[in-house]
Amino acid sequence: MTIVWDLDIDRPDFPKLTSDLSADLVVVGLGGSGLTALLHGAQKGLKVIGIDANRIAAGAAGQNGGLMLAGIADFHHDARKTFGRERAVRLYAHTLTELDQIQATTPSAVSRIGALRIGADEQDLADCWAHRDALLADGFPVSDYEGEQGNGILIPTDGTFHPAKRAVLLAQLAVEAGAKIYTHSPALKISEGLVTTDQGTLSAPHILVTVDGNLGNVVPEVADRVQPTRLQMVSTAPEVSLKLKYGVYSRHGWDYWQQLPDGRIAIGGGRDIALEQEATDVAEPTQVIRDYLAAKLRSLGIAAEIEHHWAAIVGYTKSGLPIVEQVHPGVWAIGAYSGTGNVVGALLGRNVVDFCLTGSNKVVEDFTD
Repeated sequence: MTIVWDLDIDRPDFPKLTSDLSADLVVVGLGGSGLTALLHGAQKGLKVIGIDANRIAAGAAGQNGGLMLAGIADFHHDARKTFGRERAVRLYAHTLTELDQIQATTPSAVSRIGALRIGADEQDLADCWAHRDALLADGFPVSDYEGEQGNGILIPTDGTFHPAKRAVLLAQLAVEAGAKIYTHSPALKISEGLVTTDQGTLSAPHILVTVDGNLGNVVPEVADRVQPTRLQMVSTAPEVSLKLKYGVYSRHGWDYWQQLPDGRIAIGGGRDIALEQEATDVAEPTQVIRDYLAAKLRSLGIAAEIEHHWAAIVGYTKSGLPIVEQVHPGVWAIGAYSGTGNVVGALLGRNVVDFCLTGSNKVVEDFTD
């Protein structure tokens, strides 16, 4: 299925794993977090091999809304209540550091000019102000926004990016740094020191399973803590009647959109109108969400025709924090980002590699319950 993120991208072809190999580090799952881990490991001088059951970034990593947002799943004022102020501040600061890394690593795929949280109604707007006040109290940048895109807050450290382009760039950089990539090579069994596929094996002292929505299928030990969830998006033909400068999220983050450089609008959301139906690992788009997103486009004054409609699977946890833990000695499960995989996934992929090298890591500790 072709979607808007595929229109100007040539994804590289990688071979299938058909032999038995060894490495210092094996990464299973090559979305944003896995590719970041692969590149970081190669840059650290490790012999690294990455595999994916499909192509690189075939799931949500290459099909999401393309927003790069600081923070965790809970907005900062809610995170302070849930996790305590000091820990919430550390978590937010970690994501700011990762945003800098993302921008520095793949600048041509990123537009970091800020992003808007827009209030959809008075209650939502009041929550925007609470969000703003908490950020300001902890020294993080934010300002009020009132303009053509609505009323709310502008967080200048945030931005947008092209998910598929970033994935391709990460893969290219990893290969240039010495990493080996194999696709269409699903991991059938993962145990201490060994990954088994249908036509080969990979042995390594360090194995990172970096999978979001389907983490429980690959690592059964964490399956009871991962809720696979379908997120749907549509994109339009180029819209010439308006220019949306910033990426936006609204209605407490249920809806999100951005305008691409060619004028197309990519918009997602509406999951809350069909929560039970969207709690699934079936990546099939539905008419009810398409109708919702079409109506949302019209409410924004966008008349352009819908060209693409797609779905991808992510993972949610009850706490909102991702899963990051060793399930066997040397085997890490990383995923279920609760909608924050673009930044938090990359952050954890990078820092778990560092944990493997040093035996400790503050980021990993802060994200671990």
